[in-house]
Amino acid sequence: MSWKAKFAPVAALLLLAPSPTTASPAAITYTNPLVNQRADPHITKHTDGWYYFTATVPEFDKIILRRAQTIQGLSTAAETTIWKRKSSGVGSGQVWAPELHFIDGKWYIYVALGVSGQWKIRAFVLEGTGANPLTASWTEKSLIKTNWDTFSLDATTFLANGTRYLVWAQQEPSRTDENSSLMLAAMVNPWTIKGTAVAISRPTLAWERIGYKVNEGPAVIQRNGRIFISYSASATDYNYCMGLLTASASSDLTNPASWSKASSPVFASNADTKQYGPGHNSFTMSEDGQSDVLVYHDRGYRDIKGDPLNDPNRRTRVQKLNWKADGTPDFGVPVADGATVVSCVIGRRGHSSSSRCRCSSRVQVQFETKTATGGGEGVVADDTFFRHVGLADSSADVSFEVCGGGTSGQYLVLGGDVRTWGCRAWTG
Repeated sequence: MSWKAKFAPVAALLLLAPSPTTASPAAITYTNPLVNQRADPHITKHTDGWYYFTATVPEFDKIILRRAQTIQGLSTAAETTIWKRKSSGVGSGQVWAPELHFIDGKWYIYVALGVSGQWKIRAFVLEGTGANPLTASWTEKSLIKTNWDTFSLDATTFLANGTRYLVWAQQEPSRTDENSSLMLAAMVNPWTIKGTAVAISRPTLAWERIGYKVNEGPAVIQRNGRIFISYSASATDYNYCMGLLTASASSDLTNPASWSKASSPVFASNADTKQYGPGHNSFTMSEDGQSDVLVYHDRGYRDIKGDPLNDPNRRTRVQKLNWKADGTPDFGVPVADGATVVSCVIGRRGHSSSSRCRCSSRVQVQFETKTATGGGEGVVADDTFFRHVGLADSSADVSFEVCGGGTSGQYLVLGGDVRTWGCRAWTG
């Protein structure tokens, strides 16, 4: 059977797509890494149209913010320090993983602060007043008081069905052989939890316990009637990876039984793309408002000498987050360094793909698999294809994005380089 016959269902899908009546803008692209030496990245798109960025700096001594009108613009945006390490007490040690949130007309930063000379790290909240958080007036609210006075960090917050929740990582006193579990509680206000928190995930799976027994870095995205919490696990070297929790949006989120955990990592190191230890992510929205964007850090090399926390080269990266047919997120693999084509729009059957593909000029659209050397003879199941409108143009025909091949080990590829994992399609 010819490869064209194998992929006839794809061509049929293309026939169903309407033809755009006007010229489309170029595909949105991101160049990775976005920001070097910035770990635990958090990007939020505010109602003012600006993207705001914060992250951990290698010195662990301050909270920085950037803003730009595009995600890529954050790469070169000026950086403002809005808070510095203190000389003593809380905040005189580590300054880890800040997140910026806008709640009820004010800005809030959730950050983990340590005490100099002690291993005493706790979640803390700052409040900012002003339209622009880079120039806002910031005050220290308080430590977040939880069930126990133990190691805690990586607090994030979300709103569901009118209730605000906090989810964070903390060591449970009854599980001292583990470093941290994921805790969840409803909130009274942006710096105070309500009642007793519950553990919704613990590092019980083998891939969560390499080097350190860790569940940390939760990030929340809500879609398709469900609440998804991604999180990071294991040591912060190449073993660092991401897991996923899922709950129905209508369930009791404070009941641990409402949450299910993926049995395998959903995002992990990839030797083909030369990306190692991806994790501590956040989510934001693309410039055109049509796609979810995954924000995370990793390193461009596998082996590290000494404590990974002393290696400064975790860097911020971004790529499109796709969605499977069952309504769950498809993280794909960490893309290679360099320009990443986020959307490739293909014309209908009978039209020239080369003239209709909004990709970089070096890209050729063809069928290939991870193991193919060209020509696309690998068989890919029909259910690995996902139909999307173009990221840069809502009226575009069809866009086949990053697709997971399940247990087959086959992935859709954009371009002639089999190490570039992305999208591909054939127009007949």
